[in-house]
Amino acid sequence: MTPQMITYDDVISRLTWPEAVETLRAGHLLPKAEVGDLFLGPPEGTLLSRAAYIEGLGYGLKSVTVFGRNPQAGLPSVQGAMFVFEPEHGQLQAIIESRLVTEFKTAADSVLGATLLARPDSQSLLIVGAGTVARSLIRAYSAVMPSLRRIGIWSRRAAQADALAQEFDLDGIEVLAEPDLPAAAARADIISTATMARDPILKADWVRPGTHVDLIGAFKADMREADDALISTGSLYVDSRDTTIDHIGELKIPIAAGVITAEAVRGDLYDLIKSPACGRQKAEEITIFKNGGGAHLDLMIARFIAARAEREAG
Repeated sequence: MTPQMITYDDVISRLTWPEAVETLRAGHLLPKAEVGDLFLGPPEGTLLSRAAYIEGLGYGLKSVTVFGRNPQAGLPSVQGAMFVFEPEHGQLQAIIESRLVTEFKTAADSVLGATLLARPDSQSLLIVGAGTVARSLIRAYSAVMPSLRRIGIWSRRAAQADALAQEFDLDGIEVLAEPDLPAAAARADIISTATMARDPILKADWVRPGTHVDLIGAFKADMREADDALISTGSLYVDSRDTTIDHIGELKIPIAAGVITAEAVRGDLYDLIKSPACGRQKAEEITIFKNGGGAHLDLMIARFIAARAEREAG
């Protein structure tokens, strides 16, 4: 088998957000994944390798470097590749540019969580952060959640939020920069945080009853975006217990401090998809979803991308 070499530009125009979300939904009906992560290097320059095996789907390994200061040099902060191996003989099926997998995995993960936990009449989305992830969140949420009428963007650098908002002209959805984070959070039905924060950037005092909070940015043990009060009072869910509770600061730090216990996590995507009743119980409930972005999600999306590329090539 000659592996496919798939770049971002090869297939980006042929992938859709609803299909990506449904790929993750279907993937959670398969046997539970085996996963393993490896972090090497200092905080300012980390090699992150994530591997997964899913029975019937195969094997996947994504290795990327994460350099937070790279944009100052005109370079991407995350660079790498995803290796996909077929399940029957372990042959290398595809090598995919990592940003293609990560873009669709990350946003589809969050939007799937929102479809399961947010109020179905949610009209206002606030995105905290204005980088690459924020751009894909705008595309994914607007494509999958038809109730949305307003998408606000807040960034520490106001000019970056303004520039991102001006990129979009969506039918029926206003996209605008928000100058005041507390005020914008207080108006939002869904808040999605996509920052590189190591200290909480979102406070419970700003979040109104009924809001769905989608936490994306913290991916290491020393990173978090929500304060203790929010984490301890909202109804807490994760995409995967195995890749978040003992690995990511959003949960590890408050657990270590005694603010919450691991049992505070009410469910993950496996639970929510197989038993939807474990999700939101009432309209005024604040739901919190931690997007950990584990390797099993990369594998699900990578197989989707490889299948689409193979079909188009044939």
